[in-house]
Amino acid sequence: MSSYTQRVLDSLKAKYPYQPEFLQAAEEILTTLQPVVEKEPKYEKYKILERMVEPERTISFRVEWVDDKGEVQVNKGYRVQFNSAIGPYKGGIRLHPTVNEGVLKFLGLEQILKNSLTGTPIGGAKGGSDFDPKGKSETEIMRFCQAFMIQLHRYIGALVDVPAGDIGTGGREIGYMYGAYKRLTTKYEGVLTGKGLNYGGSLARTEATGYGVVYFTDAMLKDRADSLKGKKCAVSGSGNVAIYCCEKLYQLGATPVTVSDSTGTIYDPNGIDVAVLKQVKEVERARLTRYAELVKTAQYTPVEQYPAGKHQVWCYPVDCAFPCATQNELNEEDAKTLLQNGCKVVAEGANMPSTLGAIKQFLDAKIAYGPAKAANAGGVATSQLEMEQNAGMTSWTFEEVDAKLHNIMTNLYKNVAETAREFGVEGNLVLGSNIAGFRKVADAMIAQGVM
Repeated sequence: MSSYTQRVLDSLKAKYPYQPEFLQAAEEILTTLQPVVEKEPKYEKYKILERMVEPERTISFRVEWVDDKGEVQVNKGYRVQFNSAIGPYKGGIRLHPTVNEGVLKFLGLEQILKNSLTGTPIGGAKGGSDFDPKGKSETEIMRFCQAFMIQLHRYIGALVDVPAGDIGTGGREIGYMYGAYKRLTTKYEGVLTGKGLNYGGSLARTEATGYGVVYFTDAMLKDRADSLKGKKCAVSGSGNVAIYCCEKLYQLGATPVTVSDSTGTIYDPNGIDVAVLKQVKEVERARLTRYAELVKTAQYTPVEQYPAGKHQVWCYPVDCAFPCATQNELNEEDAKTLLQNGCKVVAEGANMPSTLGAIKQFLDAKIAYGPAKAANAGGVATSQLEMEQNAGMTSWTFEEVDAKLHNIMTNLYKNVAETAREFGVEGNLVLGSNIAGFRKVADAMIAQGVM
């Protein structure tokens, strides 16, 4: 690593030793930016790396709400507004017990480059709370979302910061938050994305991240004179990303054979039944044990029976792997198992699902590897399309949005692949993604001066 990138990374490690996820994301990005900062001295002159790895603004607040027993509950809320050089802040709201400032900083830093790669005018941000929607009643979730928005509403707006959904924040939660925002501000505007279709939401938004990662993979394979047709695929997770990744895989001739949740993994060599998966997860909001009850060919492995140090979902012979659950769900040993079992394609639907050790395994093996900030950009790209529709007070058909999404993901792949070739590492889409996303934001920061 160049002395400049090393200095910045060392400084971050000294300041934030208690934020491991943020440091992991920063190391993955900074180590791949070495060629571009050596080629372009202006980035060091204007201290772009130091400026880019620090959020423009970090907001934290107390969220007070009353549960169904009449007892007061207190959670911590955050919004990390990381970079607005190319557009208003844009990024999801995560509701999960693991949420803390370091997790949101990693997500926000990734979001800067991901949003840049979409080619649309949106900056990077992330927010959330350590509130856990699981086990809560509808009214408890509504009260929490309203309390959360009471604190957040003063910092967001259609041209300021446009949050979206993430883990724990689906259409229900977005609806409650949007209703609270509208009452608090008296504004009916596109301040949140992932809204319901009858109040400003976009068709294909629910499907976008899952569809997008498959579109990216299709482009990646076509560039290698290959296709998804006939491929067996391991998919992790069972939320929106995983469900619609499975759906699009079938449409392009592949067969997803696994899904997972926090309690265990389903494997079915005949293929995952997407209709049953939707019923279990979107309607019943149940665990995958319910799926195993409904699909007799499904083999269910609980977490307690996973191989030591591995995730069961990556233990089956497959051609392609789609990690679509959460960060660091695929470690170095999982990567070795996938490669030993013949996996030739990995495309990330979740944010930073592979550890640094796993990424090294994939790059060393020279398989087709699509990193998250490129491969899962379809969700935020379609959120921006929702913003466009809201701004124009119009709505597009599913086919129109899907076609735009397909075009964005195809062009995104071409951009990162060409950038990798430019720097002499053809096929290294990690470097290609980071440099392509970085240059656009960095040049905008230089153009706008220092205040």
